[in-house]
Amino acid sequence: MTTYFSYPNEALQCELARIANAIVAPGKGILAADESVSTMGKRLKDIGVENTEENRRQYRQLLFTSDPSLGESISGVILFHETLYQKTDDGTPFVELLKQRNIIPGIKVDKGVVPLMGSEDECTTQGLDDLACRCFQYKKDGCDFAKWRCVLKIGKNTPSYQAIMENANVLARYASICQSQGIVPIVEPEVLPDGDHDLERTQKVTETVLAAVYKALNDHHVFLEGTLLKPNMVMPGQSCKKQYKPEDVALATVEALRRTVPAAVPGITFLSGGQSEEEASVHLSAINNVSLLKPWALTFSYGRALQASVLRAWGGKKESVEAGQKELLKRAKANALACQGKYVAGSIPSYAANTSLFVASHKY
Repeated sequence: MTTYFSYPNEALQCELARIANAIVAPGKGILAADESVSTMGKRLKDIGVENTEENRRQYRQLLFTSDPSLGESISGVILFHETLYQKTDDGTPFVELLKQRNIIPGIKVDKGVVPLMGSEDECTTQGLDDLACRCFQYKKDGCDFAKWRCVLKIGKNTPSYQAIMENANVLARYASICQSQGIVPIVEPEVLPDGDHDLERTQKVTETVLAAVYKALNDHHVFLEGTLLKPNMVMPGQSCKKQYKPEDVALATVEALRRTVPAAVPGITFLSGGQSEEEASVHLSAINNVSLLKPWALTFSYGRALQASVLRAWGGKKESVEAGQKELLKRAKANALACQGKYVAGSIPSYAANTSLFVASHKY
């Protein structure tokens, strides 16, 4: 087997590393505002708002016109294709609005999951065919990073070797294509929380998945200093009856990462994985407080865990835009503190009516 390889040229390496490190700057994280039309429809339906392009634009406008201090906690925003080309009421492109706040625009580039034939209800992610062309255009239109999500399920026989290898290689090919166009790839292999498995099972599966992903990234000669990882936190299945403390989740997560993620990776931007706003902040803070060597920045890339209270405060009403923006700033600040291990549970209550404060004895 030949060992020939070629990393990006020096100028491109510097550009990719600069962007990646800016995204995981101390005390900052990512706002994932890349919900598809159908997913955004579900969010709007929850607050009694019709799923129209204008209502989606109005909501994203609320997010991006928040006080410029948002840039002190949010380093990047992941956009959906539709959102990338939308503008404010006064005609300012959303991309320009973000850059004015020193927030880096990013873009979701995968085209969703599809069934993996021969597997036990597992899946892979599509969208590689025209990815280079799309990334070239997205870079031209102001995006400096991208996101691609793969999904793995824990069951009696899953994730299978087939699913692990397929998704690892898809993520590696995606990352390679992004870097060829000057875009930093966020690699997202999400191990879903569905099931009754315990913390130990999730940890082992997460380690196995991440090990396969980084082997594939190496095989594809991906420049790790110009990438970011977006993994699940290591948590028990949502139906697990055993109780775990935030410190248990934090230690299992850090152990899994230390065993699999190279130190060359600048940062890890956790997904919230169905947690409430409060839970996501508490767990992130506990992870940053684990007394083990952590060579990467450990921060957030949250969607619902940053927006649930924002949507409820807004409710689709023009007179409530400011209330929604205040909620966004509160949750962003909470997670900025969590990045430093300084978030205190319950110190920033959520507006969301169905989000109870997290306590150590919480059952998943």
